[in-house]
Amino acid sequence: MKLGKKTKRETRHKRITAKIIGTKEIPRLCVFRSNKHIYVQLIDDEKRATIISVKDKDIKKKGKKTELAVEVGKLIAKKAFEKKIEKIIFDRAGYKYHGRVKSLAEGAREGGLKF
Repeated sequence: MKLGKKTKRETRHKRITAKIIGTKEIPRLCVFRSNKHIYVQLIDDEKRATIISVKDKDIKKKGKKTELAVEVGKLIAKKAFEKKIEKIIFDRAGYKYHGRVKSLAEGAREGGLKF
């Protein structure tokens, strides 16, 4: 039986999240990438709560998906600093670290987040 792309990604995500844990001081930055949009959350795994969430629909600019991902990264960094969060753990959620996921991470770094 052949596994689909989604199943393989979910398996990789479970393997990754088993090793990393977000706290209130150092939350986990989790990425979800659909065909059209990109979503990101800062998660406190101890309380099982989302601290901050941002999506590309929150940005008024139009442009390429990778450019929007950079802006989403900058926006999550800005909102994190408002809540006094400077350091995070990056969770790519089973996606390869290239394209929009990489652009989002670079945008968050440009915004001042450390990981």
